Amino acid sequence: MSGQNVTLRPMLPADGPVLAAIFQAAVEDGAAEDYDEEQRAAWAAEADDEIAFAAALASELTLVAVIAGAPVGFVSLKDNERISRLYVYPGAGRRGAATALLDAAERLAKARGAAALEVEASDTARDLFTRRGYEALHRQTTMLGDVWIGNTAMRKAL
Repeated sequence: MSGQNVTLRPMLPADGPVLAAIFQAAVEDGAAEDYDEEQRAAWAAEADDEIAFAAALASELTLVAVIAGAPVGFVSLKDNERISRLYVYPGAGRRGAATALLDAAERLAKARGAAALEVEASDTARDLFTRRGYEALHRQTTMLGDVWIGNTAMRKAL
């Protein structure tokens, strides 16, 4: 995949299983430095039901990043004002997929009338959002299953 350009496209119905796999790998492997095994297992379980996970993605504006013909990441925009998911396969990191996905989400949100974009950034993704001009609003915890997981609510004026 090195040296390949990132392209974006809308999520397709057949993307459900691969996007669930990207999500789970990003959580289980990519977030290992910031969350313990129990937290990552509870978080990754969101995609255990691939059909329900795909339906959740399809209910929002979801874009897929592709490198060399293969999906490597995705972003979901909810109500044109919130990034509900941004995940990139760990093996495809540092190739521009997250940047391309965020650029597109920000442009789409602005074009659809949003004055700002919000995200609940994981500890793993917080630095990425900070570098892109998102400001931390507050720290929060979310209960997934019976496990607490921390993140930071962030906002960027568009």
